[in-house]
Amino acid sequence: MTALRLREVQAGYAGKPVVRGVSLDVPVGGWLAIIGPNGAGKSTLLKAIAGIADFDGDIVLHDKPAAELSHRDRAREVGYSPQNPAMPDGLTVTDYVLLGRTPHLGRLARESSRDLSIVDEVLHRLDLGDLAGRPLRTLSGGERQRAVLARVLTQQTRLLLLDEPTTGLDIGHAQALLERLDRLRREDGSTVVTTLHDLTFAAQYADQLLLLDGGEVVAAGTPAEVLTAERLARHYDATAEVLSSGQGHPVITPVRPFHKK
Repeated sequence: MTALRLREVQAGYAGKPVVRGVSLDVPVGGWLAIIGPNGAGKSTLLKAIAGIADFDGDIVLHDKPAAELSHRDRAREVGYSPQNPAMPDGLTVTDYVLLGRTPHLGRLARESSRDLSIVDEVLHRLDLGDLAGRPLRTLSGGERQRAVLARVLTQQTRLLLLDEPTTGLDIGHAQALLERLDRLRREDGSTVVTTLHDLTFAAQYADQLLLLDGGEVVAAGTPAEVLTAERLARHYDATAEVLSSGQGHPVITPVRPFHKK
């Protein structure tokens, strides 16, 4: 089964396209990383899938045309986190994570014991149980990013859209977050679509890469197929080598351009 299908998708704002002609399929349980230089349209494409950017073409979520879904129904299909999510001052971790249950609340918008149980379960799965009562402002960067992931997970959607989930994290905390995300994906059978600036992380965790530049698809496929030194030079204006890890994943190594003395 296909979790996400895009056909000739064009997305943008106020009638101005930022991304054009995107077509791809993401299978259930897969991980797609959208990559590309700054301004390539990565976040815009993610927002179109989430339903918060205008689009033309076809976006299909688990065989349901996105254009036919209400905002509430789409929020039950897709969990989305922006690159810099709002973290309201004064909320505790539990209060913030509970916001993820909003699409499932009844007319009175009051959480049930089941909602609280789901939040408690997710907090413990992400090792946030001991921080449940802590104010958001007291969290470290890694803890805040885990709280953001927890809020998305409490929506209990089958498709997770995460815009640069490792922003502001050092290599250790970024790796730990991606490991947790991958473990949860496998345990729950959910599908993940992320944007990622770190190409080595993208190559190690994603099954598929979609490379955008100037709002257009320039390459799509496995990490080994997409990441080449030639493409990095052409689309990132970067001098880099593509090596291989011990597990066979591409590793991107910047190389200082040679200058004659």
